[in-house]
Parts: sequence; structure tokens; C-alpha cells
Amino acid sequence: MPLVLSAALERLEVMRQETVLGGKEFGLAGAYRKVIGKAHFVLDPGSMANQGVVDLGLAPRDEGGKVRFSADFYLLTPMDPARSNGKLFYEAPNRGTKSALRVFQHAVADADPVTEEHYGDGLLMKQGYSILWMGWQWDVPAGRMSMELPIGRMDGKPITGQVRSNFILYQRSLTADLGDRGHKIYEPVDLEDPEATLTIREGATEAPQKLPRGQWRLLPGGQVTLEGGFAPGRIYEVIYTARDPRVLGCSLAATRDLISWFKQGQSGFPGIRQAIGWGLSQSGRFLRHFVYEGFNEGEGGGRVFDGILDEVSGAGRGSFNERFGQASRDAEQHFNFFYPVDVFPFADRATTDPGSGQTDSLLRRAEERKVTPKLIHVLSSSEYYNRGGSLIHTDPAGKRDVEPASTSRIYLLSSTPHFAGGFPPQRQGGARPETQQALNPLSRTPVMRALLMALDKWVSEGKEPPPSRYPKIVDQTLTAPGSASWPSMLNLKLPPPALRIYRLDFSKQPPTIGAEYPVLVPAPDGDGHDRAGIRLPQIAVPVATYTGWNYRHPETGAAGQLAGETGSVIPFARTRAERNVVTDSRLSLGERYPSREHYLGLYSEAARRLIGEGFLLAEDLAGLLEAGAMLYDQFTRP
Repeated sequence: MPLVLSAALERLEVMRQETVLGGKEFGLAGAYRKVIGKAHFVLDPGSMANQGVVDLGLAPRDEGGKVRFSADFYLLTPMDPARSNGKLFYEAPNRGTKSALRVFQHAVADADPVTEEHYGDGLLMKQGYSILWMGWQWDVPAGRMSMELPIGRMDGKPITGQVRSNFILYQRSLTADLGDRGHKIYEPVDLEDPEATLTIREGATEAPQKLPRGQWRLLPGGQVTLEGGFAPGRIYEVIYTARDPRVLGCSLAATRDLISWFKQGQSGFPGIRQAIGWGLSQSGRFLRHFVYEGFNEGEGGGRVFDGILDEVSGAGRGSFNERFGQASRDAEQHFNFFYPVDVFPFADRATTDPGSGQTDSLLRRAEERKVTPKLIHVLSSSEYYNRGGSLIHTDPAGKRDVEPASTSRIYLLSSTPHFAGGFPPQRQGGARPETQQALNPLSRTPVMRALLMALDKWVSEGKEPPPSRYPKIVDQTLTAPGSASWPSMLNLKLPPPALRIYRLDFSKQPPTIGAEYPVLVPAPDGDGHDRAGIRLPQIAVPVATYTGWNYRHPETGAAGQLAGETGSVIPFARTRAERNVVTDSRLSLGERYPSREHYLGLYSEAARRLIGEGFLLAEDLAGLLEAGAMLYDQFTRP
């Protein structure tokens, strides 16, 4: 029988408890337990704290006039609460998946960790952190952490509205999913609706061509089919009438209430003094949205998250609190067009949108209520090309730099990708390649571990982390995409394109496109690496050019566009004799490094500098040195 605990969030239902790794001791924190179950929430639509939840007043209510819903939760916490460090580390799962142990403990990712390798080196656990996850999306694929969100009703009747789905395929197919990357969809009211439309276009802002209704059909299960099939690389967009919108903003209020519950010192759990939130990509945008909409203040007052680590989410927020919103949708250079993701304001400090005259900031509500968290924004190079990253630290006109707030830091991990490719490097898709170049294998993990420890000290001890490090207009390390001066590299079209961000009017679907927000990118050096930012040893002492972008393979269509948020690795020639000095301006390996030992010496010096600057942990040095040696051996091999 499940264990039920009464609590401020109404109740935390514990379905399963286990001792981690048979009682293995994690440093001074001792043994850990795993607690899994359902968190049950009750929201009062009349509470001032909940007025920001869109359509909460349309959700079904219980006899007391409250709105009820539940979510999956998963907790790792010391067996002995007295041995906890009093800190909660919360990961907002990215599309329902857990990543914290992989990133911060060098672990092998698993939905339900059970083995030594699933817990890695135990960095967080040895320090006594309680580590918490909660599902916050209703639409994730089966088997992932989710939230059962209420469905809005108008006077007890179903609500309908237009839903837009666009998609681009990598290979020809007779069918395509309406949902984004396997996510559930809002069901069509009528599969045969004559008013539903399917359009096709080549570029994001090109006029769409409407396809005859008789040539395509909506299918049960969230798919669409087209006579002759969908061609790869082209932009298809379906607009249909759907029913039953979920009250998405409940996830913001639930996150607030869950963290607040733990900070209230509930019986049987460690007393939590401080909470740090981490979001990766989409879930980083979720936490940005959380702060912007005022949810970092508990319903009874006080700060919810004391610190937030926002990793590779770019300048956006998302469809997290709107009717018929699709939380999985993002916005990229050639994927997921014109969703409410990149919406003013972008920066932590107040800026003015020249189009609307509106002045606002990401932290405005938090600062007004004195609940501002310490905030670290981490960007890879990919975010500048695919996620409008420059808008975090420029004005909306792209004319001047905007310094981060005193409570914030901004770091670019130079020339790193949104996600690291495998080793040895290969193109995405393998035998059916989807990218022109092999994927960039550089990982942010070592730096993320150091930055989390720095954020912890900032929150708990007031010790400030290293100064922000990112490209700027004033020193010409930030430039317009078409103005970047790239080295010559064989068979590579340069400069690469970048995401174009527009002011959008969502009063109808598709939205009306307005004026553009200028997006800038890091200026490259003579090797094609970002001049500014935190330069990993692999960038400071390179054996190849690494980028945060990669082109689609010609066989996938749209070969002049970017392949999602992938990065590239383009090796240097081994010797000057092998280097075509006309088509490749980059020095060869032999021209750079007289020997393997010379290379490793320079590489080691670069790594040790980052340790001294606070961007790496000393315990990660050995792994970085091994990675550098593997790269050298890979690219010098005949």
C-alpha cells in the first residue's frame, strides 16, 4: 500500500522506497535512499499567487472550489536527514528525462539508476545534496516523467481552438507526426475538417503554398499523410481545430509549491535551507519563464530557488503558460518556426523594445518582490546560431552590450555544441548521414560541474563566481552573422546562417511576422574558433576546428540550412605537405606541434589555467588530459 504523507502541497504519495547501492556510503553524507511517487497539488484560483496561471479559472474544481492535479516525482536523499547538507538540487526534466547524474556525477544516464555506473563519482551525493526531479509536462512520450494537468472547460463545455504543427523531415515519408519529437498532441475535433490546412514552403518567411485538401489526411494517433509523401528538407505546416487545452501554467505553480514544501522542513526529510534549480535547454527555458512570470516567490512569500543554473537555453522562454501551448516546441534556424519562444524581454537587466516601446527584464518581478535568485546563464556556440543567444546580453536593437545583473553571470563555452557528439566523431545519422560534417565531440560537463560548485558557494557563502565571459560588441568579439571572418576550409560554405528572430502576433495562426530582432554571433579566430568565452583546452590547443553549427546533408534536402542544434568538427591537415594552402588557411598539426609530448604539455597548461580561474575542478584534470590525448591520436592517425 502506498505511503501517504500530509503536506502543504496537499500530499506526497510515496509509491516506492529503496536503499541506494545496498547502503553504500557517499562520504560524510552516508547512505542514500531513493523515494519515488506522486506529488498531489491543490491550487486555489482565488489566490493572488495563482492569478498568473492562464485558464486556471476554467479548470475543474472540487467541492471546495480548488483545482487538483498530480505529477511524478523522484528523490535521492540521505538516509539520515541529519547528515544532509541542507541543500536541494532540483532538475526540471528536459522533455521528461533525467540528466543531472550524467552531467554532474559523470554517470551513465538511466531513468531509474540502480548500478554504480548510474551514480558515477557521486559528486553531489558526497556533499549531502538531496536531488529531486518532478514531471511538469502532460504531453511527453510514454515512460517519461509527466504531470497530469487539468483540462480547461468553458461553462462545462469543451474548449476548441486552432493548433499549428510544422515539421521538416530528414528522409521522404508517406506520414509525419503532428507532435513535436514524439510528444502527444491536442486531438483534432474532426479528422475530416475541410477547414484544416496543410502548406509547404522552402524558407521560414516564404509565402506558403496551400495543398489541396483531397491530397492529404489527418490520421488517428496524431499523424498526417500526403499523396506521394513528404519530401525531406521542406517546411510543412498543418493548422487544425483541436479540443481540450491543458492548463499548462499549473506546472509553474506546482514547481513553486514543491520546492517551497521541501524548504518548510517536512518530517522525515532533511531540513532544506537552500534550493538550486537546474534546467538544460528546454527546461532551462522553463526556469527562465518561471522566474519571469513571478513564480520564484512562494505562495506564502519568500524566495523559492536561491540559485538557478540555466544551461544552453538561449534567450528564449516557451509555450509554458498559454492555451493550447506546446511545451516541447523551441525555435531553431531550420526547425520549429514561429512558436512563442523568443519573446521580449530577453535580458536580465531592463531594456526597451524599439518596436513596442515596452521596457522590461527577465528579473523584473523577482526584483520587485525581492526574491531574485543567483542566476548563471551558460551558452554553447550553438545558442548564438540556433537560439538567439546574443539577445541575453545586447539591447533588442543589437546595437549595444547590456551587462548582466549583479546577481547574474553569463558564460559562453567557446566553440562547443548544444550537445556533444560521440567519439570517434561521425556524422549524425551514421550510414544515412543527416549532417555534412562529423559531430563536435566537445563536452561542457567538466565546466558545468565547476560552475555548479561556484553557484553553491555564491548562494551559501556569498563568494562570487568568476566574472562573466562572453562575446561583446564593444571589443568586436560579437558580430553580425554575415560579417564574421572565417578561415578557408575545403568544401565548406561560410559564413553559416543563423536563426532570425521576429516580433510575432499570435492573435491568429499562423502568426503575423513583424520586425526583426538582430541576432549576433561570436567572431571566429584564424582557426574558426570563438574568440571570446571560456576556451576549453581542446580549443586553446586545438587539433581541429570545432563549431556550434553543422549543415544538413545534401541527401536530406535544404543543404544550405543548419541541421538542428548539432555542431561540427573539421580536422586540421596532418602536415603542411597535405594542406592545400589555397583551400585551407589553417595551420596543419605538424606546423603547430613538433611532437605529441609538446602538444600534451601545452594542453595540460591550458587545463590548469582553467582550474586556477575556477572553471574546472582539479579532480577532472585527469579525464580532460585523457580526452586531449585521444583527440590528438585520432587526428594524427594515417
